[in-house]
Amino acid sequence: MPMPETVVLVHGLWVHGIAMGLMRRRIEYGGYCALAYSYPSMRLTLAENAERLARYCRSLAAPRLHFVGHSLGGLIVLRMLERAAGLKPGRIVLIGTPVAGSLAAHRLAHLPGGRAALGRSMAEWLDSTRQFIDGGRDIGVIAGKLPLGIGRIVAPDLPEPSDGAVSVAETQLPGTRDHIVLNVSHSGMLISRAVARQICVFLRDGAFEHGKS
Repeated sequence: MPMPETVVLVHGLWVHGIAMGLMRRRIEYGGYCALAYSYPSMRLTLAENAERLARYCRSLAAPRLHFVGHSLGGLIVLRMLERAAGLKPGRIVLIGTPVAGSLAAHRLAHLPGGRAALGRSMAEWLDSTRQFIDGGRDIGVIAGKLPLGIGRIVAPDLPEPSDGAVSVAETQLPGTRDHIVLNVSHSGMLISRAVARQICVFLRDGAFEHGKS
């Protein structure tokens, strides 16, 4: 039997790959080999984590290599693709990733101890000139509109709709194939059946199923 297509799940800030466990199992049920990748989101810079992810991906034997990045994880995937060559072809789904900026992160960075709480990867991203380099991959974006999360505390004026940490507007990325907004919170994306199903749909078809939860 041919090896199934592989999906690498990249978690966000403050957590471990285990946080992607339920999503990983649901994606596997969709017919993929799903791997929950872990990285030190606080200790290493964005560039360092992107290079580590690239090395990990080059070690994988798979005909196609897809990526699902949650929040900061999506930023690391994009940074990796800007710099890494020779990776297997595949699609990308960004979930709750603040590609267009993060008001909540900026507000937290200006609170006492806030910059340290964001870690080196997010701090590097906040300080960088953000750009998107088209690597020839289909990219789909899932945003949330259930405003439950710490972002509402540090940034009570976070524009709506939002997932409680990232506004829908902050997830907009030029050049994407598709964008969908679901009734989920930022953390709730990781346990949402609807999010996992839409991920599998996009990986298969290059487009989401709009009008369905």
